[in-house]
Amino acid sequence: MTMNATLQAVLAAMASFAVISLLICFFYFICRTASRNRRRDPESRPRTRAIRTVPNLDTSTSFISVAESQLFDPSLIRIEMSDLVNATRNFSTDLIIGDGGFGLVYKATLPSGVTVAVKKLGADAFQGYREFRAEMETLGKIRHENIVQFFGYCATGIDRILIYEFIEKGSLDQWLYDMSSANNETSSLRFPLSWSTRIKIIRGVAKGLAFMHNLDTPIIHRDIKASNVLLDADFEAHIADFGLARRIDGSHSHVSTQVAGTMGYMPPEYFYGAALATVTGDVYSFGTLMFEVATSRRPSWPIIVEEEEEDKEKKRTKEIRLVEWATKKVSQNQEMKIVDARMPKEDLKENEVLEFFKIATFCTTEMPKLRPTMNEVVQLLNRIQDEATS
Repeated sequence: MTMNATLQAVLAAMASFAVISLLICFFYFICRTASRNRRRDPESRPRTRAIRTVPNLDTSTSFISVAESQLFDPSLIRIEMSDLVNATRNFSTDLIIGDGGFGLVYKATLPSGVTVAVKKLGADAFQGYREFRAEMETLGKIRHENIVQFFGYCATGIDRILIYEFIEKGSLDQWLYDMSSANNETSSLRFPLSWSTRIKIIRGVAKGLAFMHNLDTPIIHRDIKASNVLLDADFEAHIADFGLARRIDGSHSHVSTQVAGTMGYMPPEYFYGAALATVTGDVYSFGTLMFEVATSRRPSWPIIVEEEEEDKEKKRTKEIRLVEWATKKVSQNQEMKIVDARMPKEDLKENEVLEFFKIATFCTTEMPKLRPTMNEVVQLLNRIQDEATS
């Protein structure tokens, strides 16, 4: 009996050990499988690693990373989302005053009583973060009378919002082409800009660019065009939209992996495979803008012209861009024939028009090294102004 009891005890112990061992193996297998699934499932990863395309950016909370916050000028105001929601009536479509490539712009009045323009960047996380960073690195750190003033920002979750001064008369593009109304608050029609006002606007843009290009760390805008020039109550120009702008090193160039800008305004070297974006690219875009302001013709729209064939009896038509068309007209001394026909003739002086087109042609020289600096352009435009007032 004693032997049988002992044997039974041993067998029971062995069975218990086997069961415990199986249970341990089972739980080990379950834990290991769960661990593998967590590694495969991106939703189970820590939030700090959830976004790979936007480093140091946490979209799950109102957190702003240390790396991102270092871009901000301490003088800039961080505005709460609740204030912006109230100021824009929850981003009402009735308050939209602009629709840029990176998001919608709303007119809003902050609790302080200041009227501002609020740009809510698009839902694309990478695009929104890239423009937000560009604005902070450039516009958020500079002040100039011909550059739109940047007031503050809001960064909450995935939302990135930029707040600027409100410029009363809207964009230059609207004043060149949209004669329907001055703004949403008045029924008065826009009038064609006078020659003196057009020169004033161009001088303002030139001064703003010259300031940017001559900073200790120069800034290239890379998207100078009529819709990115805002006009205040006195028709002073303010350069806006720095979403493509970049700070550049001492060589005055920026290595770019893709062409940036707007068709019609981009310099020809961008289409020849140039990897560098330079201040001379801004100069070319500015010269294109000069032609546009004088003629009220869009650089991105083709112009149909007639050409004589070899027998001189037949003619053919072809499409060319504004710069090529205007440059050819200048070479034929036809400047006065291509200025905006709607323009009041009272202050339109031929000598000023000729000098204006000469400067525009200089800026749009095909060889980048032959283009003037923006400082030189300002000096040339000042001569027109001086002659007009003398």
